[in-house]
Amino acid sequence: MTDSPRIVVIGGGNAGLSVAGRLHRLRLGDITVIEPRTIHVFAPLQSHIAGGTARASEAARNQADVIPAGVRWLRDEVFTVDAEARRVHLVSGGHLDYDQLVVSAGMRMAWEQIPGLPEAMAAPSGISNYDYELAAKASPVLRNLRSGTVVFTQPPEPASCGAAAQKPMYLACDWWRAIGVRDDLRVVFVCPDPVPFGIPAVDDELRPTLDAYDIEVRYSRDVRRVDADSRTLVIGRGDAEETLAYDVLHAVPPQRAPEWIAGSGLAASDDPHGFVDVDPETLQHTRHPEVWAIGDAATVATRRSGGAIRPQAKVLVRNMRAALAGRAPSATYDGYSVVPFTVSRGTVVFAEFDRKGRLKPTVPFWRSLYRERRLSWIADRRVLPWVYWHLILRGRA
Repeated sequence: MTDSPRIVVIGGGNAGLSVAGRLHRLRLGDITVIEPRTIHVFAPLQSHIAGGTARASEAARNQADVIPAGVRWLRDEVFTVDAEARRVHLVSGGHLDYDQLVVSAGMRMAWEQIPGLPEAMAAPSGISNYDYELAAKASPVLRNLRSGTVVFTQPPEPASCGAAAQKPMYLACDWWRAIGVRDDLRVVFVCPDPVPFGIPAVDDELRPTLDAYDIEVRYSRDVRRVDADSRTLVIGRGDAEETLAYDVLHAVPPQRAPEWIAGSGLAASDDPHGFVDVDPETLQHTRHPEVWAIGDAATVATRRSGGAIRPQAKVLVRNMRAALAGRAPSATYDGYSVVPFTVSRGTVVFAEFDRKGRLKPTVPFWRSLYRERRLSWIADRRVLPWVYWHLILRGRA
């Protein structure tokens, strides 16, 4: 024990390590990251893995190797948080007291919410880019397919970069077209929304791609149940239902916050998804000022994505630093988020926007940066992974 503030970070993913690295570099306290997993996965690469443009080994490293220097890693799992006592209770039976708490626990993939979906993913025909092992499984399945019906599903909001479900679909279609078998395959895309994404300029970029690949789109439809034995799924909205037969099912499950967040009283009482109830601009808890949240587990009032974490981390650390100095938090997060759509095996539609749905390009004067470009592919596939491993996780970007 020291006289420094005890800062506990729950979650050792992108958000947790980004914040931990920044806090340590500023010497703001003794920092402990709670994370049960021993393998750290760069989730955005899972779409490239599933689509056959990256190897699975590129996306994973030992958790011990990515913990920022000077930060303590506690390999355990959170059972509950007692915000009044400022104590984190662990699954192992121990506990950890804190002066400042950062919740960066991410979202839970709720496969079980769709009847039959777990069994479908366990079958040879079930794949997904939202799970590391299923993404690795997807690559040869899609690469070797020559005929039949492939169904791709997109989850309803809230989701962690939900539109990323489209990425392996476009990559696979480009591959099938290149080897001359696209006309022998039926591709169906089940979208929960009436448009491909929800930002008009981006939708105008994606619709021609969907048409060019001759993808059948079922807009405003949700997946209701799956039968792995008959390889069928039922989709619908309201009283209308449709049954689709498939040879391959690429599915993305509904998502929610880990249940212990609501169980700890950190979520709003009327939030059915259980996210940490923070001010979406300052990222400070609305009722417990020593609690903060970042990333997918927070009520950030914008589309969740890995790219949204970088500006959130900057705001959270600045505001915690102010709070530790007895000042009111003043930094604000404007809801910036980003979704890179890999619309071919060499181009990307780079969608950047704020919480009001306005385009917010990284280069402010480049208003058309969202349009399909080869340069965006290079940034998404080559530059960003290097920046992630060497700068972001160290709190330096």
